Amino acid sequence: MKNVRLFSFSAIIASLVMLNGCDTKEDEMPETMSSEFTVTIENIFEAKDFFNTGTTGLITPGNSETFSFNAGIGHSLSFATMLVESNDLFYSPDENGIPLYDEDGNPVTGDVRTMISLWDAGTEINEAPGTGPNQPMRQSEMNSGPSENNPVNIVNDAFNYPSTQESIKVEIAHDGGTMFTISITNTSENTELPSPFAPGVWVIHNLDQMPIFSINEIAGIGLEPLAEDGDNSILNTEVMNNTGFFSPLAPGAFSIGTDNTIFMNGQSAGAALESLAEDGDASGFDNVFNTPIGMTSPGPLLPGSAYSFTFTAEKGDKLSFASMLVESNDWVIGTDKLELFSNGMAISGEITGDVYLYDAGTEEDEYAGAGNNQPLRQSEPNTGIDEEGIISMEANPSDNIPSITEMVRVTISPM
Repeated sequence: MKNVRLFSFSAIIASLVMLNGCDTKEDEMPETMSSEFTVTIENIFEAKDFFNTGTTGLITPGNSETFSFNAGIGHSLSFATMLVESNDLFYSPDENGIPLYDEDGNPVTGDVRTMISLWDAGTEINEAPGTGPNQPMRQSEMNSGPSENNPVNIVNDAFNYPSTQESIKVEIAHDGGTMFTISITNTSENTELPSPFAPGVWVIHNLDQMPIFSINEIAGIGLEPLAEDGDNSILNTEVMNNTGFFSPLAPGAFSIGTDNTIFMNGQSAGAALESLAEDGDASGFDNVFNTPIGMTSPGPLLPGSAYSFTFTAEKGDKLSFASMLVESNDWVIGTDKLELFSNGMAISGEITGDVYLYDAGTEEDEYAGAGNNQPLRQSEPNTGIDEEGIISMEANPSDNIPSITEMVRVTISPM
């Protein structure tokens, strides 16, 4: 769209006043009839390392605990729980966790205990299991044993331990969609070392991440108290502070005039909006913003980046725009017919309060950030289940979605 700078009517009047050598009171100044505006859309999501996290409680021999979560293709499960009858040993998958989908994109289910090992945190000298005076059930206080500074590795000392497969059972159930339930059972009651499992931490994360430990590296400050004393609070806080939903925004479209030509709230979406809302494809519209500030080519808007677009509008014109929330099926962030002039003057400043999350109603919703038909995980565009819905303000998004003011900041500046 070509942007044409227009002289304002007030500027012309001001010139005439000067030529005639007379004064005009401020409240007699004429209204602005047209103005050039710049809109800036900032992605202010706080990027996080992990998708979800939680804790487990004490699991005594013969008992189990379950927890549930949403996860998508590319997500893994990690967890750690202390073998209480030890100095600093814990049960866990390896450093990258258990992939929750196979190479074909099918959910992993069933007994996965063969992927669990007994690990030595390397922070306290090992004593005979079940008898050591510096183990939790016998120590006088927490963190009482002689320290060591060895890297995390599978336990390998002079003592005998029952096999991991005899002591712990871990089962994965796929509950449909992106929902999984994990069951951890303490099966040590019939071994030579019946032992509780201390409260632990679990994390849902990307396949290449190591949220709890790295093999052959020194244990972090959160793993040490978990592995030595069954205190999961520090590790839980560390992980929680790095866990949460965030999303890129996709290239979007805008319209200026009395009508919203991008979308009509309460109506069915057109083909152009469907492509924008489902796949971040704004090519079906005339007025597009697609290049982050400081970049030379179109691309998604990552946290900390901003789009900007400029246009000329006249009194009575309204602004509408839409940009896809990428970690969704068909949600857009946008505004619907925002008045550009107030009391005859061009508006200016932050307009985030007039921006909302809309559901295009074209594709069935999945859990945000985990849906396998969302752009970052779908095999190709337009793969989700069609929904014969209408465009609506999204009142009940996934429970992990923050408020608009935590996702974007939108400002407008007349020129």
